[in-house]
Amino acid sequence: MAYPIERRTGEIERLQVQAAAMAPDCAVMLDRIGVNAGWRCLDLGCGPGGITSLLSERVGPTGRVVGLDADEAFLEHARRTAAPNVMFVAGDAYHTGLPDRSFDLVHIRFLASTAGKPEALLAEAMRLTRPAGVVAMQEPDMTTLVCHPPHSAWDRLRAALIGAFASVNADINLARSLYLLVRRAGLRDVEYRPFVIGVRAGDPMVDYLPSTVQSLAGTIVGRGLLSERELTDALADCRAHLRHPDVSFTMYTVAQVWGRVG
Repeated sequence: MAYPIERRTGEIERLQVQAAAMAPDCAVMLDRIGVNAGWRCLDLGCGPGGITSLLSERVGPTGRVVGLDADEAFLEHARRTAAPNVMFVAGDAYHTGLPDRSFDLVHIRFLASTAGKPEALLAEAMRLTRPAGVVAMQEPDMTTLVCHPPHSAWDRLRAALIGAFASVNADINLARSLYLLVRRAGLRDVEYRPFVIGVRAGDPMVDYLPSTVQSLAGTIVGRGLLSERELTDALADCRAHLRHPDVSFTMYTVAQVWGRVG
């Protein structure tokens, strides 16, 4: 399956804004899991940092955090500010080549939904997790990506985003079936925690939809979902709407699901 998101100028910043907005809810998940001093943790598909800083704080100097991603530019950026207990390695999240049972926690966010083959990804995560260790996944459901007051440019960009992922058979509504997927994989004591972030004009996440669509522009235009001119106009009109102080929107729902390896 072709991965539709392009590493354009501004993509690292987009991902960092998204990670910062979701950090409080991610912290709740890690606290419920019980991540503690001395743990060895892996963040699969970490991009330019992922949740490695949150993990680093919890495992302390006696613990170890590994971030793995296929994009060397993302990893180079992440290494610049990495804590001493964090290391970043290049690799394929589906075939990491890392030793069996190496980690107390393996975490995956927004990778199974966009890159596909969630069962294979989960199987690799379980292979890497020690007995009684935890595999945790976070994936989206686009149903709640809704703007108010409504606007036609928002609707065009939302449809283009969903269409771009659908055109490469990605499941960006994987959150709906994630609990069942994890249970069927054989994890035990499976927990399920969905959350939704609300965004207003002026909030850091306000440009989420336009900036993400820009990172999908090649697929959107290439698949005929919007012409270049239609895309340019919709981006400008949507951003103008989102600058209005009365505008708000809800993000996609994120399902956090985690369980222990038997």
